[in-house]
Amino acid sequence: MPEEAVKQRRRGRTQPKGRQVEPEALAEVQALLGDAPRGREFLIEYLHLVQGRFGHLSARHLAALAEEMRLAMAEVWEVATFYAHLDTVKEGEDPPPALTLRVCDSLSCELAGAPALLESLRNAFPEARVVTAPCMGRCDCAPVVEAGHGHVDRATPETVRAAVSDEAGHAVPAAPHGDYAQFRACLEGRRTREGAAAEIEAAGLRGMGGAGFPSARKWGFVRAGPKPRHLTVNADEGEPGTFKDRHFLETAPGAVLEGALIAAWAVEADTITIYLRDEYPAAREIMAAEIARLGKLAPPGGVHLRRGAGAYICGEESAMIESIEGKRGLPRHRPPYVAQVGLHGRPTLVHNVETLYWMPAILERGAAWFAETGRHGGKGWRAYSVSGRVKEPGVKIVPAGVTARELIEEFSGGMADGRKFKAYLPGGASGGILPASLADIPLDFGKLEPHGCLTGSGAVVVLAEGDDVGAAALNLMRFFAYESCGQCTPCRVGTDKAARLMAEPAWDRDVLEDLAAVMADASICGLGQAAPNPLRCAMKYFPEDVGL
Repeated sequence: MPEEAVKQRRRGRTQPKGRQVEPEALAEVQALLGDAPRGREFLIEYLHLVQGRFGHLSARHLAALAEEMRLAMAEVWEVATFYAHLDTVKEGEDPPPALTLRVCDSLSCELAGAPALLESLRNAFPEARVVTAPCMGRCDCAPVVEAGHGHVDRATPETVRAAVSDEAGHAVPAAPHGDYAQFRACLEGRRTREGAAAEIEAAGLRGMGGAGFPSARKWGFVRAGPKPRHLTVNADEGEPGTFKDRHFLETAPGAVLEGALIAAWAVEADTITIYLRDEYPAAREIMAAEIARLGKLAPPGGVHLRRGAGAYICGEESAMIESIEGKRGLPRHRPPYVAQVGLHGRPTLVHNVETLYWMPAILERGAAWFAETGRHGGKGWRAYSVSGRVKEPGVKIVPAGVTARELIEEFSGGMADGRKFKAYLPGGASGGILPASLADIPLDFGKLEPHGCLTGSGAVVVLAEGDDVGAAALNLMRFFAYESCGQCTPCRVGTDKAARLMAEPAWDRDVLEDLAAVMADASICGLGQAAPNPLRCAMKYFPEDVGL
């Protein structure tokens, strides 16, 4: 080694290891953040801010953000690259084009012609980045395209061009404000916590996000933990075929927020954090305006709105909490459960949007009004997201326990013209697929499990004669493979391997059954555990569609 090099080595480094922060980039980030707090929990929101200002996330701005927030560059980079809506650009890479068009490739949109639309848009917009994207929660308006951060429903190249050229932007739908009468009764002592819990329990209200856990029982678990406590609202419905929570957030924000206030009061939670999927920009504006009206009705720690960044896994409650804390959305190992150790390590109550929507109405009208509603043994009211081959897709608020056939014929206008009912998904991507011959089973908790299916969040996608159930199951498995967080091998490897095997003309039943068993038994969370449901149903009920 030359003598001068030896001397330099002895003197030590003249600068720290790693990428150096550029003063100009740091000044830009500081100006963007202003006086906002620099806590780790704001990382994802600040990544959104930087991307919104500069169109992407460059290495120089990520380094500056890490410096400003006193985080390691690796911590910022791992979060920025985890979420699909964050466009990270490495050193030497070209930034993305100014316009990005995302074509939804969920099952409902695929049935409505999304693959052909994708190719048409690539030809019509050579200057843009045109890519596929998972479900956007607008399945009743398929096919859907996200242009910038606005959505084009029932999209065609012409309507997308018009939307891109519209400088006025996208209108936010008007929504009625809440009067919070039931919550005021709680605050004023006209209702006790024990009385409210008893009313919710007598009504039989359950979680509407998929698991169906009794709501009042959740309150008891959280109240048993030490203070301070938190409430988080899971508004990250990413299940393909599901869009009911968007409906409630956009049309009844006051009812949802009042339900959250009642639940927080019931468990004496200091804060409410609403975790909203990034695909719902209109709902975000509506909820932000409603929160701003609360004033003294807000709990001591306030009501906070946090948006995700494109990760289905964050619909799992512990992954959602990790994301709220500014981390990758990786599900936690349990126990402990979030009711014991949740947000910031404190006891945390997690509720779904629809669950909260029903709470004020139950307290106003009484438990019997809710409990005595239902069909075929079902209890209460439920909102079903209906899409696919029906005349009138949309959110259907109907008695719990309704069957798929009733949902189609009574509430959705029947099958689309010229279509004959063949099959349906009773609970979104993870709920399995059943033939029309089993369409008289109540869509209720515990009724579909004997058939290898789940009602889940109430997402019903209807297929018709001529639709390939094997192709539908492959679409769903590709979704799971794309959305797997990668933390556990059974899900990360299993979903990808299953998708490749399902793309073959004839399926290998033995190998696929082995994969399904491993995924269902050994995955950490519900994504991998439920991913085999459509695959198993396709082999069981539609062998002719999968080459068996």
